[in-house]
This record gives sequence, structure tokens and C-alpha cells, in this order.
Amino acid sequence: MLLAPPLCWGCSGPARRGDALCRGCRARLHRLVAEPAWLRGVRVWAPVAYSGPARDLVGALKFRAAMGVADAMAAQIAANAPPGWLDAWPEVLSVVTLVPVPLHPRRLRSRGYNQAAAIAAALGRRAGLEVADCLVRTGPAATQVGSHREQRRAGPAGAIEVRGAVPARVLLVDDVVTTGATLAACRDALGAAGASEIAAVVFARTLGR
Repeated sequence: MLLAPPLCWGCSGPARRGDALCRGCRARLHRLVAEPAWLRGVRVWAPVAYSGPARDLVGALKFRAAMGVADAMAAQIAANAPPGWLDAWPEVLSVVTLVPVPLHPRRLRSRGYNQAAAIAAALGRRAGLEVADCLVRTGPAATQVGSHREQRRAGPAGAIEVRGAVPARVLLVDDVVTTGATLAACRDALGAAGASEIAAVVFARTLGR
């Protein structure tokens, strides 16, 4: 029986087994500098810009349930993160803990999974870090997809709350960042609950932010 070769999520051409993108689409990723950006008062780092094949990977994970893509995203983060951001054994007593940005319960029931949690789990396995799913989203579940920038800057859909123990050093994890409003809401909730150091890693960042 002939087996169909794996396909690239960027161009639908053949890819190596286990790879989410073919060699050509990997070369087309718009890689960003190692220096983190400040968005709404949160230090945020992403390995690539949200364009081209990176956008295709985000869509595959978020809307087509391609769970294997989460590991490809985590691989990009783990391989290129700024020095010290993912150290499992830093010379301090508190190790950084990964905290996924929460999905609204209504959307979680509809989709069946939280893409940020999938990336955080894959990144945790690669970097040897713990994952604490200690944030929840409440209130309205209106989507921000297609919203004007002014609406997105106003904040995330719903409110962010803490449930359970909060780590001292937190690295928020998400698939994409645009204005940083959702990350800032997560930062505020975690800070109020006792977290002392909060930064964020995402797979892709919208250009111009």
C-alpha cells in the first residue's frame, strides 16, 4: 500500500515526515531579533513574524486541530529564545514556570483544546519546564479576529482570573501577539496574585507592534 507523503502546511507541497513546513517555507519564515519587545508593559519575545508560513501554522493549529504543529512552534521558540529565558536550572531558587494564556470556556468547548496550552506543553517537554494552567477567562466570549486595532487595544474578550497556586517566576505562552492587551491582562492578574517576575513568549508577533 502506498502512503501519501506528509504535506507542508505552508504550500501543501511535500515535506519531510515529522516536519510541519517544507524546506522552502521554513526559509520564508520572517525571523525576528533575539531582543524582546515591550508591549503594554510586558516583555514579549517571538521567534518569527506573523506572516507567510508562520500565519499558516497558526491557522493549522487554531482552526484545523493540527496538534503536531504545536511542537513545531515550540521547537522554534526553544531553539531561538534569548539567553536565560528557558533555563531549567538558573542560579536562583525559583525556576521559571510556563503559564498558557487561557481560552474562554465557550470557545474551549467548541474547539476542544487551547492552542496556547498545547504550545506550552510542547515547550515544557523540550525545555524541561513545568506548566501551570492557573489562568481562566470569564465574561463575554466575543472574538477579536477581524476587530479594529482600537478594539483590540481595549483589552481581551472577557476577564482574566487566577485559579490555583501562582508561580513566582512566570513565562506566559501564546500562539500570536498583536497589541499585547491580553498578555497585559494576564500580567495584571498574576501580579495581583503574587507573581514577582512575568514575561511572555509567543510563536509569532504581528509586525509593527
